[in-house]
Amino acid sequence: MSHPRDILLGAQAAAGFLPVCDHYSGLESRMRKSLQLQAEMMEEFGACVFDVTLDCEDGAPVGGEADHAAMVVALVSHASLLASQARIAVRVHAVDHPAFELEMATIAGSVGQQLSHIMVPKVESVEDIVKAENALMAASAAHLPLHVLIESPLAVHRAFEIAAHPRVQSLSFGLMDFVSSHGGAIPAHGMSSQGQFTHPQVVRAKLEIAAACHAHGKVPSHGVVTEFSDTAALQVAARCAAQQLGYTRMWSIHPSQIRPILEAFSPTEGEIEIAAKIIVAAVRADWAPTRFDGKLHDRASYRYFWQVLERAHQSGRALPQDVQTYFQAAA
Repeated sequence: MSHPRDILLGAQAAAGFLPVCDHYSGLESRMRKSLQLQAEMMEEFGACVFDVTLDCEDGAPVGGEADHAAMVVALVSHASLLASQARIAVRVHAVDHPAFELEMATIAGSVGQQLSHIMVPKVESVEDIVKAENALMAASAAHLPLHVLIESPLAVHRAFEIAAHPRVQSLSFGLMDFVSSHGGAIPAHGMSSQGQFTHPQVVRAKLEIAAACHAHGKVPSHGVVTEFSDTAALQVAARCAAQQLGYTRMWSIHPSQIRPILEAFSPTEGEIEIAAKIIVAAVRADWAPTRFDGKLHDRASYRYFWQVLERAHQSGRALPQDVQTYFQAAA
């Protein structure tokens, strides 16, 4: 029998399912701690529940980009030897930055096989994606997907075109640059944990990016909450991103943010139990319509409940035995 992923998702299955948290670190000491934490939580959850993205854009000192890139290569090589299931990415500079080509050649060319993706910031157009793709090909890393940061009004306007490019796997929203690109028209409050969910221009941009991703089977990734010591504010923001704005992934910029993001973006035990029962019933009915708890379900709702199970798996949640086999087969 075909896998539920193939039956229910079709072409959408090609985009894959990413961990719900993407953790960024730029200093070498923090990179090492992030990679160690990833390994520890892989042991705890039995799955890689967050990506570690090593940051060359904000992490590298001006003039020290080459040394920083070489350090990243060494870290990736070492971490990959210790944990084959680790998910490590790198954020390079924008395509028009003088260090971009060097970073792509050094990092993608040396450890491209060990990376999950490359993050490209300040993408303004499909032409920027093509430049990044050409750099990957030149580095013999044509297999690597690109994640891109949408950080300006023009980029938001072109979000659907950017998301449509086959090399793009995920779009992230760059809050701080987006607000500052408005020349003061959006107040500083629009960058806060509260203001970014209430200012109309910021909310509209987030909705456009999420819609563009869902239109093309890509992953919308919500940006940062800078108040990293305010756990309550992060929890509210993460729940809003996940439950109201259509995001399925979120950035972390401090280790304390990882678990609250996992909690906000993961299904509850009750949701997992219901989803598993409905999928099991669907399999028994050979995907024909069925009744569950007095409600009619067909492939449209089956698709939703299967995606609940996919998120649960990516978040390291325990799955009922009846559906575990699907993920063991797909691993």
